[in-house]
Amino acid sequence: MKIHYPGYETVINNVYDSGNEHVFAYWDTLNPDQKKHLLEELSTIHFETLQQLFELTKRNLPPLDFKPAPYTPLPETDEEKKEFEKAKQIGIATIKAGKVAAFVVAGGQGSRLGFEGPKGMFPIGPVSKKSLFQIHAEKIRAYEIKYNVTIPWCIMTSEANHDATVAYFEQSNFFNLNKEKVFLFKQNMIPSLDENGKLILESPCSIFRNPDGHGGSLTALYQSGTLDTLQALTIEILSYFQVDNPLVNIIDPVFIGFHRMHDAEVSSKALVKAYPEEKIGVFVQFSNNRIGVVEYSDLPLEKQYERDEQGQLRFAAGSIAIHLFNTQFIASVTGSNVTLPFHVAKKSIPKYTDKGIQHITGYKFEKFVFDALPLTQHNFILETKREEEFAPVKNKTGVDSVESAQELMIHLHKRWLTQKGIAIPTMLKKIELSPLFAVEKDDIPQSLIIPDKEEVYIE
Repeated sequence: MKIHYPGYETVINNVYDSGNEHVFAYWDTLNPDQKKHLLEELSTIHFETLQQLFELTKRNLPPLDFKPAPYTPLPETDEEKKEFEKAKQIGIATIKAGKVAAFVVAGGQGSRLGFEGPKGMFPIGPVSKKSLFQIHAEKIRAYEIKYNVTIPWCIMTSEANHDATVAYFEQSNFFNLNKEKVFLFKQNMIPSLDENGKLILESPCSIFRNPDGHGGSLTALYQSGTLDTLQALTIEILSYFQVDNPLVNIIDPVFIGFHRMHDAEVSSKALVKAYPEEKIGVFVQFSNNRIGVVEYSDLPLEKQYERDEQGQLRFAAGSIAIHLFNTQFIASVTGSNVTLPFHVAKKSIPKYTDKGIQHITGYKFEKFVFDALPLTQHNFILETKREEEFAPVKNKTGVDSVESAQELMIHLHKRWLTQKGIAIPTMLKKIELSPLFAVEKDDIPQSLIIPDKEEVYIE
């Protein structure tokens, strides 16, 4: 028997027409608020789009034809070093003109790290125990002071951690940033589907949904109104990064300068893969000459291990989720019919049943931010040093872990000090520099004596 509810006739009809009437299995057990909640959720679902996404699960796409993408390596010759210095000066001028903002994707939880709460709140400082959020905030503030400019900061949260993140920033007084220029907004969610292409109940009155991937960050930026606000502030470039990388150089003048020099719509940083099996995507050039990224799981084995005449990996330029986006370009791919493609993943999904929660095999759909690259007319890829800019915090121990990230932070700060001719007492096991003291090596005064600064943390 078909259910009825005043004001929601169209929604109910759409549910039945799509063959998803099973979502009303517990209707008679729901109170009025629960019934309205379920109908409100269903009203946001585009059933035609979901059907199109389900069709993706049945496709066997032919393998893509691609070759390694060209990129600009680290400078070695005097001429190359001059070009990098030129880029730096252009970047500094762009920052000083107030054309750059930061954009962090911070929707994850810290559960894999044994931490309850948003991942950005995880205390990653090797000595200070500062959170990832605080370290990023201090880097932004350091560049504001350095270049006498306000740098807006966009933070994409998730439904799971938005309220906790907002509360954390408020309690921390936004880490002395201008709170009017810190924009927090939620990532979009999309329903998952079972193996028959039907909706999955998370509870008697709610649908199971998953975040729509880091590629959804561009759409969320637009839909939240933040993109319009940035453009009204005459921001032209967004520095995109992920919250779990404490080494990222958020406002990099050299990178920004090259982005300008190449008139790029999107620019990306790359690092040379450490070994063939390393779990990072690689930059490629497709047969239509467009640049893109192929995920490590989609890279054919023969290409994964392929080497050039010098014995180096051919597909070596790894993507580390550090990009620059022109705000105008983001507007063009979010405010029109041009959208990033969805990718499908077969996953174990919790389903509500009469017997409680049972895990079933189903499909999740998400977008990848690097899929914006093939939509560009002009782009640029710059090599960076792993030890200076890539310390992902994915696991509690082992590879890409809390331990490895902290070690990389310590080694970087020790290297900065020794390169400035500053002696480090041998008894010091750990040393950490606050970004407010030195956001880059050249900020360190040669007269520094360790320890005599509050911003220098030692153990």
